[in-house]
Amino acid sequence: MLVVNIQQHFLGFDLDAGFSAPAGLTVLFGQSGSGKTTIINAIAGLSRPDSGQIEVDGVVFYDSAKRQYLPAHRRQVGYVFQDARLFPHLTVRQNLLYGGWFAKTRKASTDFGHIVDMMGIEHLLTRRPGALSGGEKQRVAIGRAILSRPRMLLMDEPLAALDDARKAEILPYLERLRDETHLPILYVTHSVSEVARLATTVVMLNAGRVVAAGPTSEIFSDPATASLLGMAEAGAIIRARVEAIEADGLARLQTSGGSLWLAQHRLQPGAELRLRIMAKDVLLALEPPTGISALNIIAAHIRDLSDTPEGVLVRLDMGTETILSHITRRSAATLNLRPGKSVHAVLKTVSVAPGSVSVSRSSATQTPEARE
Repeated sequence: MLVVNIQQHFLGFDLDAGFSAPAGLTVLFGQSGSGKTTIINAIAGLSRPDSGQIEVDGVVFYDSAKRQYLPAHRRQVGYVFQDARLFPHLTVRQNLLYGGWFAKTRKASTDFGHIVDMMGIEHLLTRRPGALSGGEKQRVAIGRAILSRPRMLLMDEPLAALDDARKAEILPYLERLRDETHLPILYVTHSVSEVARLATTVVMLNAGRVVAAGPTSEIFSDPATASLLGMAEAGAIIRARVEAIEADGLARLQTSGGSLWLAQHRLQPGAELRLRIMAKDVLLALEPPTGISALNIIAAHIRDLSDTPEGVLVRLDMGTETILSHITRRSAATLNLRPGKSVHAVLKTVSVAPGSVSVSRSSATQTPEARE
């Protein structure tokens, strides 16, 4: 458990942030200048807050009231920056082994093969950084950080410098890192798709303050949070399991609200998924619509409605999951929508956004991208 409650004053900016992060991958999310990097630098010991406390698994890193401050080199924190910062004169193997020198125990050496396999870099061991792609460099940098056997891993926008192809390459490895190492991870980003795909917990920042914190599915389905994301990015995250691949190639998914179909030939039966359903792509009907091409029609109940500058955001209970629909005020009035009313949600296929399908590697051999 990470506990942070710090205050720091800068010219024209004040940071006053408090939150706790349980096990898993916690994302610090917010626009540039919201204080994300300042927070992880304080946790790493690269900067010192004016006041407050930082504690990781009972170890006090900083407590201004008790005048306690643990130097950076004693915190046992792994840090992955935007750029890989590998030693150019060393091979990949040597860069990885360098991380092991900072481990408190020599068990790091026994982890070497596992980490190399997990990050998919065995074929790179004899190369030097100059011969690697951006995604390969980041995978090596992550492996090096893990081999130092840190108490926790800090990642400051590790995909920000990569193009879309390299991001797609590295995301499955980050999922595997999250699922297999059980290492607490604090991950900084302002990319909604990265949050949707990777985060177990989200801490949202705005102008140096924490405005929301909690499980990813709850944060994304909260209308107040949706307004911070912007309606173009508003949506919810639901869980699904691949029940079967039909004869026509569609994957039949089981959710708490019923079955969904996804045009995806690379999924395997039994795969556990996290799907991002965009609010703008959810239509509402009072009766099950017929004579339309949409396959995904789910019965739901309206929990509440919120006004937005562009219309109405409807929060829907679909089984044990929650989804959002963004419609016009005229549509809401015509359908006489109100809390508790039963409706049918029509999910357009494109609502499963590319890059927003996360697959548990324990149940599938490949991590797909959704297709329309």
